[in-house]
Amino acid sequence: MATTEKLRLGVNIDHVATVRNARGGACPDPVRAAKLAEEAGADGITAHLREDRRHIVDADIEGLIAALECPLNFEMAATAEMQAIALRHRPHAACIVPEKREERTTEGGLDVAGDETRLAGFIAPLREAGCRVSLFIGHEPRQIEAAARIGAAVVELHTGAYCDFHAEGDFARRDAELEALREGAALAHSLGLEVHAGHGLTYDTVQPVAAMPEVVELNIGHFLIGESIFRGLGPAIAEMRRLMDEARA
Repeated sequence: MATTEKLRLGVNIDHVATVRNARGGACPDPVRAAKLAEEAGADGITAHLREDRRHIVDADIEGLIAALECPLNFEMAATAEMQAIALRHRPHAACIVPEKREERTTEGGLDVAGDETRLAGFIAPLREAGCRVSLFIGHEPRQIEAAARIGAAVVELHTGAYCDFHAEGDFARRDAELEALREGAALAHSLGLEVHAGHGLTYDTVQPVAAMPEVVELNIGHFLIGESIFRGLGPAIAEMRRLMDEARA
C-alpha cells in the first residue's frame, strides 16, 4: 500500500555556490541560501560535494552541518574520499550518485546492478554510522531490485529524461517515461524502499511526479535557484510547495 505521508521538498543549493565560484569570494553564500530555504518551508537541504569541487566545497558542508536544523542530504560519488567525508560529518542522508568530470550535471542513474558487490561494501559503513543511504537510479526494475538487495534505505528516481522530453515537446516519449517512473516507484515501494525523485523538475513538470503516492520526497535545485532571481528564494519555494501539495491532494 502506498504511503500517505506528506510529500517532502528537499532544496538543492549547489548552484548558489556555482554563482559564488564564478567570481570567487564569499558571495552568494550557499549556507545563507540553505537557511532561507529552511525558513521558507524546505523539509531538507541537498548539497553535492563533487570530486572537482566545481560548486559546493568542503567548507560549505561544514557550514551546513553547523547551521541547519532540517536534515542534510549529502550527495556524493562512491569514492573513498567522499566516504571518509561522509563518515566524518555523519549527515542525515547520503545519496550516492554517478559522477563524471566532463558532465555539466548528473547524467543518468547509478548502475547498481552492474556494480552490486562494490556498492554493497561501500554503503555498509555509512549505514553503520547512521546515515540513511539513498541511491540515485533510473526506473529500470533491475536497478531497483539491486538497490533493495544491497540494503539501501532509499532510491531516488531520476526524472531528467521525463523533464527533457517535456521541454522538447515530445509528449509521447514524455508520457511513456512518466509511466515508467510510476511503475518504478510502485516496484521500489513494494520492495520496502523509500522512494524519492528528482532532477530537472520545474513548475511545469512537478505535479505528475508529486501525484505518485509512493513518492515521499522530491529534490529540486537548479530550477528553484534560477527562479529565485525573479521571485526571491522564499516565494520560489512557496510556489513549488503549493504545486506539490495541490497535486498530492
